[in-house]
Amino acid sequence: MSTTTEEDIAFIQALAALLRESDLSELEVSRATGETGELKVRLQRGGAPMLHAPVFTHAPHPHLAPAPPAQAPAAPGPEPVAAAAPEDPASHPGAVTSPMVGTAYMSPEPSAPAYVKVGDTVKEGQTLLIIEAMKTMNQIPSPRSGTVLRILIEDKQPVEFGAPLMIIA
Repeated sequence: MSTTTEEDIAFIQALAALLRESDLSELEVSRATGETGELKVRLQRGGAPMLHAPVFTHAPHPHLAPAPPAQAPAAPGPEPVAAAAPEDPASHPGAVTSPMVGTAYMSPEPSAPAYVKVGDTVKEGQTLLIIEAMKTMNQIPSPRSGTVLRILIEDKQPVEFGAPLMIIA
C-alpha cells in the first residue's frame, strides 16, 4: 500500500472545498499516482455534518492486481437477513433543520445554560439555538410545539443548510 503524499492531501482538500461550495451531494474521483497506484476518493454530503476526515485508499492499477481466488458456490441455506438501515434524522417528521450555513451555539453566551435540552417541552416560536452566519447571530425558533427528543449537534459545531439540528415531537 502506498503512502499518502502532500499532493494527495491537497487534492482531497480541493475536492472537499468543491463539494462544500457546490450543489453536489456526492463526488467520486480516481487518478493514477505514479506508475504503480491509483488514488480513489469518494466524498459524500450527508444529512449531518461530516465529523471525520474523508476516507481514501491507494490501490494498485487493475492490470497489476492479482486475480481474485475462485470461490465455490455457496451451499443452499437460509437467506441472510438484511440489517435494518439506520434511521436518517433528516427524514424524521419532527426534525428541525438548519435554515443556513454557520456555527451553531446552544446557549446565548458561553457561561449561560442551553436554550433547550433533551426532554424539555417547547412552544412554537421559542428559541432553540443560535446560528452565527457572517458575524450575525440568528435565533432559530421552534417550528412547532412539543418535546425535544434528540439534539443532533454539539455547541459550536459548524452546520450546513438543511442539516438536522434536533428532533421535536
